[in-house]
Amino acid sequence: MKIGVPTEIKSNEYRVGLIPAGVSEYIRNGHQVFVQSGAGQGSAIPDEEYEAVGATILDDADDVWATADMIIKVKEPLQPEYDRMQHGQIVYTYFHLAAVPELAEVLLEREVAALAYETIQLEDGRLPLLEPMSEVAGRMSVQVGSHCLQREEGGKGILLGGVPGVRRAKVVIIGGGVVGTNAAKIAVGMGAQVTILDIDLYRLRYLDDIFGNSIETLHSNREMIATKVRDADLVVGAVLIPGAKAPHLVTREHIAEMPEGSVVVDVSVDQGGCIATCHPTTHEDPTYLVDDVVHYCVANMPGAVARTSTYALNNTTLPYGLAVANQGLEEAVIGDKPLQLGVNTYGGECVHQVVAESLDLEFTPLMTLLK
Repeated sequence: MKIGVPTEIKSNEYRVGLIPAGVSEYIRNGHQVFVQSGAGQGSAIPDEEYEAVGATILDDADDVWATADMIIKVKEPLQPEYDRMQHGQIVYTYFHLAAVPELAEVLLEREVAALAYETIQLEDGRLPLLEPMSEVAGRMSVQVGSHCLQREEGGKGILLGGVPGVRRAKVVIIGGGVVGTNAAKIAVGMGAQVTILDIDLYRLRYLDDIFGNSIETLHSNREMIATKVRDADLVVGAVLIPGAKAPHLVTREHIAEMPEGSVVVDVSVDQGGCIATCHPTTHEDPTYLVDDVVHYCVANMPGAVARTSTYALNNTTLPYGLAVANQGLEEAVIGDKPLQLGVNTYGGECVHQVVAESLDLEFTPLMTLLK
């Protein structure tokens, strides 16, 4: 199979779909890999490292897309890339289609096989290709939130951990999954007063076991969210429903009741966001104010720490990508339920039920198209 790795074009996106070690594995398995010149530069990987393991370097993105049977990316194709997608091509990347219905239309029209990192799901509910970026984003959320609390950034001027004789900042994390857990690790480490809200009591028990008295765990409901958000210095939105838009758990009214200079960081913004006043921003222009509350809503947060993120992501994407390259998508998904769930569109049909429901599209089971 011919594998293509284009340069990411999303604003300030420095990650790359394959690292040289991954390229080496594809080539060792008999495949060809075509990398756009400069694709790894943002992750401190020069073209020479790709060439050293056998990749072919192409100067132009159009050539990479036109040559490849499978494109491996990091972020969803953007408008300039829509026309580059080939009929029947496999595109293996993060899609988050519930938040970009116009992209779904293009994928269906061009009969692209969209293999989404974020919906490959194990039997225990884990999302192995989303987890490493959720770890990064969760840890970053508190770092950037702490920065936004500084007065020159529009925040209250509060130090997260306080100092002796002065109160610590109150950090409220909505969602106790991978993002929320990693956010809590950093917030606790910085000395903040941390509260995690989640609807899953088993998850709350687990968090209570690992963090002990260093955090407060609360069952998530409308009244409790309103109470804790109103009193928070920093709110981290960490809600995920695989394949679906995130529910708006923090309302405009909640934001209006927060003190001036409070900060919200919505990690789930690439799935529509769980904070009603959030909309996607970029690393170039990451924040804005609503009711004097600082909003940080960058949709590709891990891209800022590209070296760490790229290597962490490749550790998890490589086995699934190799399975598809070695067997072909159709053979690879047979008997592999997690990989089946990763396919969002195929043959002009939406084949992921939750994605179809989120986009109000007709759902067609993937296996009925392969028989």
